[in-house]
Amino acid sequence: MYTAFLFIHSYLRWLVLVAGLIAVVRAISGMAGRRPWQPADEAATRWFISSLDAQATLGIIIYLFLSPFTISGWGDMAETMRNGPLRFVVVEHQVGMIIGLALAHIGRGRVRKTADPARRHRLAAIFFGLALVVMVLSIPWPFMEGGKALFRGFE
Repeated sequence: MYTAFLFIHSYLRWLVLVAGLIAVVRAISGMAGRRPWQPADEAATRWFISSLDAQATLGIIIYLFLSPFTISGWGDMAETMRNGPLRFVVVEHQVGMIIGLALAHIGRGRVRKTADPARRHRLAAIFFGLALVVMVLSIPWPFMEGGKALFRGFE
């Protein structure tokens, strides 16, 4: 079951990143073009948040119940903190993703409460852009020590 969840989690990352990028690009183009907040902007925001929530749910299930790395890592935190790749899996990835998730949700809430279209676009660009940056930095890319493949199953 661990492998199946990890496979889905790995591929869902691409949907989250693409949806987030689309939301940020729409926000920036809305600011630059001084256009009103449109249903497509709302849809892009909804897709980003929904895919991010699904990804976070899968990640939490993997982290708390399925991953042998987190289970062993929590057994000896002193050793985990000395081991870079294990520390990334057990601590750093989660902290970064929680920060990214919080930024996206705070941004979503602020965008929804704001009536001014220019401010909506600016808030979306700032919060979703920061969320994406933090999430990209928290992904175990292949070039990192202990990194994972871009596409699971093709290692």
